[in-house]
Amino acid sequence: MKRADENPSGFDIFVSVEPFVVSALKYRPQRFEDVVGQESITKTLENAIAKDHLAQALLFCGPRGVGKTTCARILAKKINDSDETASEDNDFAFNIFELDAASNNSVEDIRNLIDQVRIPPQVGKYKVYIIDEVHMLSQAAFNAFLKTLEEPPAHAIFILATTEKHKIIPTILSRCQIFDFKRIGVTDAKNYLQKIAENEGIQAEEEALQLIAQKADGAMRDALSIFDRIVSFSNDAISAQHVSVNLSILDFDTYLQITKQLIEGDIRGVILSFDQVLSKGFDGHQFIVGLASHFRDLWMCKHPDTISLIEVGSSTQKKYLAQSEMADQSFLEKAIALTNECDLQYKASKNQRLHVEICLMQIASVEDEKKKDKPYIKPALKTDKAPQPTQKPVAKEEHKPIAEPIVAKPVEETTVETNQPPILEKPIEKPTKEPEQPIQKPIALDIQSKGVSGLSLSSIAYQKNIKANQPTNGKRTREETVEQESLETAWKALSTQLETNGEYNLAALLNLDSPRLKNKVEIHLNFPNKTNKLELESEKGKVIGALSDELKNDLLQFVIHVSQEEQQNYVYTPRDKYEQLVKVNPLVDDIRKEFDLDLN
Repeated sequence: MKRADENPSGFDIFVSVEPFVVSALKYRPQRFEDVVGQESITKTLENAIAKDHLAQALLFCGPRGVGKTTCARILAKKINDSDETASEDNDFAFNIFELDAASNNSVEDIRNLIDQVRIPPQVGKYKVYIIDEVHMLSQAAFNAFLKTLEEPPAHAIFILATTEKHKIIPTILSRCQIFDFKRIGVTDAKNYLQKIAENEGIQAEEEALQLIAQKADGAMRDALSIFDRIVSFSNDAISAQHVSVNLSILDFDTYLQITKQLIEGDIRGVILSFDQVLSKGFDGHQFIVGLASHFRDLWMCKHPDTISLIEVGSSTQKKYLAQSEMADQSFLEKAIALTNECDLQYKASKNQRLHVEICLMQIASVEDEKKKDKPYIKPALKTDKAPQPTQKPVAKEEHKPIAEPIVAKPVEETTVETNQPPILEKPIEKPTKEPEQPIQKPIALDIQSKGVSGLSLSSIAYQKNIKANQPTNGKRTREETVEQESLETAWKALSTQLETNGEYNLAALLNLDSPRLKNKVEIHLNFPNKTNKLELESEKGKVIGALSDELKNDLLQFVIHVSQEEQQNYVYTPRDKYEQLVKVNPLVDDIRKEFDLDLN
């Protein structure tokens, strides 16, 4: 009560003021038609009551604030109201019993409930027991409740409600008819808030109600609580700015401005805008998640069929459509990938602000990378044609010599052709120079292949194929006649040279037997065992190469014989095992040579 000013009559005048009731209680639905976003469940319950097909044990499960308890109360009232034998003056409130399982979760509480269930109702047909937060019951309480839940009296109906269905034991779930409540959509929540604002005489912008519905995350009770809070702040005039400030939400205009800077490649402007966002107290993770959602909405605007998936107001949707036309689809896809990766790695980053700034720099540089990629070929064409306009008659003949060096890549020859056009009169002289200059180029390619070798067998095979297909560059194969005496002399000189260089093992192998020349190019050797043979074969490239240079014959090859046969109980050495691997896959030997591995 509030006392007013005293009147001349001397009596005090009191004006009554209605107490404030939160919207979640004031606008709690009293009929199934008023329940928001659960049309399938409410329709099922109405039909079950009308046809008298209602189960005696129901389980309402779903997120908070979606109408589980509300539907349970509406169902409890509607069950007895549908009884044709009951009069209109009867009050069925005494037939509804609510039990909070969070505070009444012991076995004694369930036993007391079971004792009450046995008593039939005095008025009406059914007694309804609503057990809220049923997952809080203890294991013993669940077991005590099983028999009654499976075979309840004909006049008893149990409605269980929970937010955590997975905590209920399977034996309880199997005895209940389960109804899964879904989260309330943003559009449904916004429309319901619009109706409440009209009833209360509150002016509310559509974007403001949209933000409240999104912040509620599918819970109508949370949306109504936020609505009351914003109304108190804004004095019956809700705007999107009020909601953004009160709920610490970045408005759509901020993301539209930053996205515009990213599309234009204004890195400095983006970094400054991000600094302003942080100065307002917003978290970097929250910002990058919102930016990813913004890019997603812009991508949805690219096709008319997906525009309906954007949960924004009509005015904001027009801004999204306008900005989506400024950005390419490839840019949006790249931006979504970068922001999503930044979101996943944000918590693991030690410098989180720098982590977000790097992501923004990468997005702002997407268009620059495209511009660099597109004209990459064009300058080359312009430079090739630049010297031609001065000499139109010679332009037709210049195309041929320019096309040939592109394959062999002789740098010096291209400069000679452009500066001295008369050289074109002697095209036959060029091939004589080409074999001389590229002689060193295969060596350079060989070195690069070794330096950039991979660990896979396919990469080794690829390198081996390159070496096998390298051109000879005009070099002829040396085939000078080799005599036995010259072979022995070169053999002893090579053995001495190896000892001088410290390669004693290889020198010892050469001293095991004297070489014998057969068929002019075959060097025959007899070794005492197979291990010696394998060791020399692993180094035969070095030995054959040295002998070929000394004797000037590139066709020399080894034929190695083993004098002793291996026994069946022969113990395999690591080299023997390695040989078997080489037989299965010869590329294993290339790997060993590539990384200079030792088997000892």
